[in-house]
Amino acid sequence: MVSLTPAAAAHIRGLVNQDGRPGTGLRIFIDKGGCSGLQYNMTIDAPHEGDQRTELEGASLFIDPESAGYLAGSTIDFEDGLTNTGFRIRNPNAKQTCGCGTSFEA
Repeated sequence: MVSLTPAAAAHIRGLVNQDGRPGTGLRIFIDKGGCSGLQYNMTIDAPHEGDQRTELEGASLFIDPESAGYLAGSTIDFEDGLTNTGFRIRNPNAKQTCGCGTSFEA
């Protein structure tokens, strides 16, 4: 299971409201590529068949079924700082991550 922090939930709600499509949320999936072999991808989308679904404070998170194993136990956070702004995935399954935080080695 993947969890959301309150900061991530608030940002997802804002993005969904901006998008204007009901029933959407943050959808995360993993592709091959990036500096470390696998990379995180995110989009505001409706859930696809088989997606894992998590809700917190009115925000929806959808995880691609093929990516769920790589993300099991992860926490999705949102940081809004001077030097780092964006979603951060704290993934206990990552053996190694790249400096930008968008790719990892399982």
